[in-house]
Amino acid sequence: MIRHQRLEHRFVEHIPERLQAGVLYVSMEYATSAHSCCCGCGEEVIVPFTPTDWKMTFDGETISLRPSIGNWTLKCRSHYVIDRSKVIEADPWSEEQIEAERRRDRAAKARFYEQPPKVEPPANPAPAKPQRTIWQRISAWVIGPKQ
Repeated sequence: MIRHQRLEHRFVEHIPERLQAGVLYVSMEYATSAHSCCCGCGEEVIVPFTPTDWKMTFDGETISLRPSIGNWTLKCRSHYVIDRSKVIEADPWSEEQIEAERRRDRAAKARFYEQPPKVEPPANPAPAKPQRTIWQRISAWVIGPKQ
């Protein structure tokens, strides 16, 4: 059950040690946000903004976070969406759904952060064959190879 139906946002440089309930703290410098769990349990919820984690939208008045926030490691196991500063309760997920999402998340991170394979030059490269001029090739074709 969601206790906080709406979040007030505050742009800060550093996330405060004590989070005020009902406030979404946003640090653009550290590309992250934090809030006290919207169910009211008081647990801290950290939401990093990265290409493979959450996206934050600020329309000048309200904030939205995507995708949903699933607090699967917290005792409350709350699940909600923050849409234009409103907190919308989402359906609970089964263990299978949670594990499938964790696998998808790991795969997305692996694809995004994977370094292209290094191409190492061969240990002992073959000596380059000297290039013949056009006249040397014509001569070899007309006269034949040297013996």
